[in-house]
Order: sequence, then structure tokens, then C-alpha cells
Amino acid sequence: MTPGTALLARLKRDFKGLRVVGDVHGDARAFAAAVEGAAEKRFFVLQLGDLTDRGPDNPGTLRLAFDMVEGGTGLFILGNHDHKLRRALGGALVRPDPEGLGVTLAQLDAADDGDALKARAMAAIGAAPAWLRLGSWLFVHGGFHPRMLREASPPDAGSEKPEGLVPRALFGQVTSRTRADGYPERLHNWVHRIPSGITVYCGHELRSLDGRPYVAVSAAGGRAVFLDTGAGKGGHLSWMDLPW
Repeated sequence: MTPGTALLARLKRDFKGLRVVGDVHGDARAFAAAVEGAAEKRFFVLQLGDLTDRGPDNPGTLRLAFDMVEGGTGLFILGNHDHKLRRALGGALVRPDPEGLGVTLAQLDAADDGDALKARAMAAIGAAPAWLRLGSWLFVHGGFHPRMLREASPPDAGSEKPEGLVPRALFGQVTSRTRADGYPERLHNWVHRIPSGITVYCGHELRSLDGRPYVAVSAAGGRAVFLDTGAGKGGHLSWMDLPW
């Protein structure tokens, strides 16, 4: 039995399909439209991580995500920004980007339910999977590794230091070099290790030049679909519906 088999059977019993949502980055208004539309179609929401930072309403985004998880109508995959937020809330020494994590922390401090949201974030992010396989679909934030097809995400991926496959899941494949914009240099060799019949849905990188999800075809016959189209960063939120 492959990881996710039991969950997929339950989802097929209770829902008509999946709505896969890309990086939100605090765009609560767009996220609400995605979640509400999925409910109307009886689709389960699977969000690919990076809920917060940069956008106008990070508390609102977190409320939507946590309500969705607690109500059993969706879940989110662990992203690197989510992991960093939990570390900061737990008292770790992290550098808050003034346009990213710094925005989120300030908005949480100003929210009427800020303390409650911080507690919910600690619990929900701590329990979020770093990747999830459902049949021929693999959902991950940053990057794929073939072992993800046969191994389940560690149950404590969101609450522990990234080890094993978790760094690949959160950050993708990186070199030791830094780009001119200050971000790590990223490689995409992992795309060509996706086997035939498997589609990997991921976020993390804004690779689309036309506002639509970017699709890369693997040399081995699989596909990678990148759904970060710039929500909260001057772009918009993308999602795809996958009926059973």
C-alpha cells in the first residue's frame, strides 16, 4: 500500500475531487474565493504551502487555512515560510524579512485574536505534512525526490529541524551559491526524476511568465506543475481542479 492510499479512499467517498491551490502569501481575499468555490463544487482543498508573508492579510489567510483543516474540508502542505513562522513563534532566533515574516508578525500582533492565531499556527504548522502522495499525484512545496513516492512525510516535519527529505520538500534543489537578488540558486534536475504516470504539484518558485501555472515535462515521462503565480507579491493566486 502506497502512502496516502487510505486518505485518498476517504476523500473519494466524501468529495468530488481536489482543488490544488498555489502559494497564498497573505492574499486572504483570493484564498477565500478558492476555498468557497471548492465548497460549492464539493472539492477538497489541498494548498501547497507558504500561507503567509508579504500579502495584505496574513491573519485572515491563517484563519481560513486553520478553519479548513479543523473542518476536514482541506489541508495545507508545509512550506518554508510556514516553517519559519512557526520557528519565530516558538522563540527561535530567525531574521524577519521586513517585507515578509516581519509583515506577518506585525499583523498577528495587531489582530484581536492574535494570541489565539499564534497558538493555532504552532499546532497546525507542526502537524502539516511536508509532502503527500495521493495515487498518481504528489503534492509538495519546494521539490520532489523519488523516495517521496514510497515514503510518507515525517509526522513532525513542521516542528523539527528539516532533515532527510524535508529540506528538498521545503526548499527544492539548491546550490551553495546566491543569486543577484539574494535568493539561493535553484536547480530543477529533480523534475527529470519524476517517473511516467506521476504528476508533481508544487509551488515555491514563480516560474510562470504568463500568469498561468507552469508545466515541466520530465525526461522520465512524468510532469511537474508549478502553481506559484505571485499571490501576495504583485501577481495572483492560481488553483487547479482535479476531479476523480
